[in-house]
Amino acid sequence: MSEITPRSVSGRIVRLQRKPREGRSRGIPKRPVDELVITAEGVEGDFNRWRTEKAAGDPDQAVLLLSEDVLAELNAEGWPVGPGDLGENLLLSGLPADALTPGVRVRAGEVELEISKRCDPCVVLYGLPYVGQERGAAFVRTMLGRRGWFARVIRGGVLRVGMGIEGPPDPSLRSG
Repeated sequence: MSEITPRSVSGRIVRLQRKPREGRSRGIPKRPVDELVITAEGVEGDFNRWRTEKAAGDPDQAVLLLSEDVLAELNAEGWPVGPGDLGENLLLSGLPADALTPGVRVRAGEVELEISKRCDPCVVLYGLPYVGQERGAAFVRTMLGRRGWFARVIRGGVLRVGMGIEGPPDPSLRSG
């Protein structure tokens, strides 16, 4: 019996975001851009105060990925979260939420990223205009397990909106 090679799950980049350093401001929301240059250190021109000042440039937090499905779910739950609000650099469609787990590699063009860990929600989210101090704790609880995935850079390059992104083999396709 021949072995079937499992196909990879795939999707596309819906939106790209970054936030340049601006005084003491926090890294959210991030602004849309047409392309991102990914280097070994992360997203060129993107400033993340926590990663820079507290995490010593942790390579495991170089890029933040989020599925657009999460935004749709949050909006349906009454949270008007928009692209970039959660600090994501890449907003993706088509990749199932369970496809992104630590150790999984994703590729888009020449860029290869390895998922390192979940992005935990924090009090920085209180600064979003629809959250604030009064709703902050509830929003952070809502965001548990949903804020996206950090990735380290395996190979850098240029990412553009609309590019395809390929993930791990589809678990529903088995070798036979």
